Amino acid sequence: MINRTAQKVLQEWSQYYPVLALTGPRQSGKTTLVKFVYPEKVYVSLEDPDQREFALEDPRGFLARFPSGAILDEVQRCPVLFSYLQGMVDHDPRPGLFILTGSQHFDLLSGITQSLAGRVGLVQLLPFSLSELRATPDFDVEADDLIWKGLYPPLYDRKIPPAGWYANYVMTYIERDVRQMLNIRDLSSFQRFLRMCAARTGQLLNLASLGNDCGITHNTAKAWLSILEASYIVFLLQPYNQNYGKRLVKTPKLYFHDTGLAAWLLSIQDRHQLSIHPMRGALFENMVISELLKNLYNNGLPSNLFFWRDNIGTEVDLIYEIGNDVIAVEMKSGQTVTKDYFSALEKWSKYADSPREHLYVVYGGDDHYVRSGIQILSWKFLADLPSAIKT
Repeated sequence: MINRTAQKVLQEWSQYYPVLALTGPRQSGKTTLVKFVYPEKVYVSLEDPDQREFALEDPRGFLARFPSGAILDEVQRCPVLFSYLQGMVDHDPRPGLFILTGSQHFDLLSGITQSLAGRVGLVQLLPFSLSELRATPDFDVEADDLIWKGLYPPLYDRKIPPAGWYANYVMTYIERDVRQMLNIRDLSSFQRFLRMCAARTGQLLNLASLGNDCGITHNTAKAWLSILEASYIVFLLQPYNQNYGKRLVKTPKLYFHDTGLAAWLLSIQDRHQLSIHPMRGALFENMVISELLKNLYNNGLPSNLFFWRDNIGTEVDLIYEIGNDVIAVEMKSGQTVTKDYFSALEKWSKYADSPREHLYVVYGGDDHYVRSGIQILSWKFLADLPSAIKT
């Protein structure tokens, strides 16, 4: 098993909370991780029809089988359990008693906030991070390989060809998750919606335009997008809300949690096609932002990532808050750093009165150096960005 950074947070929070909840997309390695961290716990999957029927019909009897706690996988399938879990851990508040996993964030979070608030340590697990893969022997890939292949664990643990795996992943996701949450009868429209979302990677979200292109209403597009967010397929990067003398946009930008899925939805067949594809720059930007988001989640922290854009189109790809410091990061997929890479950062620095040591460019090359007072960082060292900022 490839070591997961989130293991440290799970182990630490097991000392404080009677319930741990691990959420994230399907196939991100949640079950593998909790079984590894808690090998002594009984494992029960609520995807199993027999177990689910038992839990729904007799939740008290179901939980009574586990006086020493258990791992309850896909627990959002049985929301009735949350109230009974509350009673159990109030009576027996031993730390690390129950470990819950779920692949539908909204349903799991709803159950936690209603019944288990203050009793649960919540950890979000996304697909592999670049730093996790870099720690494995002989890992050496180019940016285009990583963007095209993505970072879902089965692609590395079982070495499954990406095209076939993503095709099955999308079909399984639609059949098992979307139909459970929404009554979608026209699956072809939803698949088209998925592909249109991929085509808008890194762009400002315009639900009306997205709905029109898919032949659905604004409200339907909003509902479907919420499902994609709940299932960790996409996320929205919010605009930075500080006003530095300029009118700022208030619309979020759309990204995928995994660039391999986005590339497959864009019908990109291999890394060579990606290298000349018009979406390459947006997918590179997506990869950088999703890697920084993984770093936060793997350390049990919420997102503090934003972008900044004024009304005349000046934009900084990422604004990163660390303590009292505000870091501005531009992403450029090219391997040669040119002067125009700095233009948006220069304007941001002027508006925000930001010191130059808080300005970064992440690019597609290999080196790490300082140019004109701005930090130039290779995509290969994204894991070092938080520590580089702190120092």
